[in-house]
Amino acid sequence: MHVTGACHCGQIRYEAEIDLAAVAICHCTDCQKITGSSFRVNVPAKKENFKMLAGEPKTYVKTAESGAKRLQAFCGHCGTSIYATTEVDQKVFGLRVGALDQRQQLVPQKQIWCDSAMPWLGKITTLPSVAKQPT
Repeated sequence: MHVTGACHCGQIRYEAEIDLAAVAICHCTDCQKITGSSFRVNVPAKKENFKMLAGEPKTYVKTAESGAKRLQAFCGHCGTSIYATTEVDQKVFGLRVGALDQRQQLVPQKQIWCDSAMPWLGKITTLPSVAKQPT
């Protein structure tokens, strides 16, 4: 599937071809901390299927719990996470689904790092819900 994405402020734009079957929820503690939430949804894109259209993300290297060094890319102006990839020999980019324009169509097909998942996640469907910000 062809996807397009951008950061919150619009300075970074990109496009990619992705496999819908590869959309995944990650519950690792790094994803929790970097998003300020309980998980992150990612989808991989091969290097040859990923193209930056505007802007250049800032990056830093984070050593994951697994010991792998992961390059984290984000907008230096608004802070939106764009992707993660290996520090060297970047062949696959883990795109952040929240920054993709087609995010409603990208239904997760699996979950990873479930040992770190918040124990209350299965109960959120029972919470009261409001369509928009309450006034």
